[in-house]
Amino acid sequence: MISWKEFAQEALDLAEYGQKRFQSGVAYLGTVRPDGGPRVHPVTPILGEQLFLFMEPTSPKGKDLQRDPRYTLHCSVEDSGGGGGEFYVRGYATLVNDSSIRETAVLASSYTPADRYILFVLTVDFAFMNTYDDEGSHPRRWHKGD
Repeated sequence: MISWKEFAQEALDLAEYGQKRFQSGVAYLGTVRPDGGPRVHPVTPILGEQLFLFMEPTSPKGKDLQRDPRYTLHCSVEDSGGGGGEFYVRGYATLVNDSSIRETAVLASSYTPADRYILFVLTVDFAFMNTYDDEGSHPRRWHKGD
């Protein structure tokens, strides 16, 4: 399992781009529902040495991740022309109860997470970025172990 920090060490340019895109606003978390179907949720990713997500303990996304830890996380895009570009990652989520990890996530957060929120740490097994200009799109991919 690759942390955000390890991903950045292997693919610094993708990680820097991803951090910029994730910090530009809401991102969209994809999870797997109990019936196997996809579910999409707006979230606010938190980046530090890890990729973190706080959420309400009753949230369907949290229940999904506790049952099936696979996820994908896609940045918001400003317009139908691709805006500032696309970035997404996928991997596995782990529910964390460690108070020192929680404090690290709180300090890295752009908002003050409520005490009741649960915390997940997300691994990065795959990353994708795509930028757009007058000549078309410019995709790049990274896989764990490449």
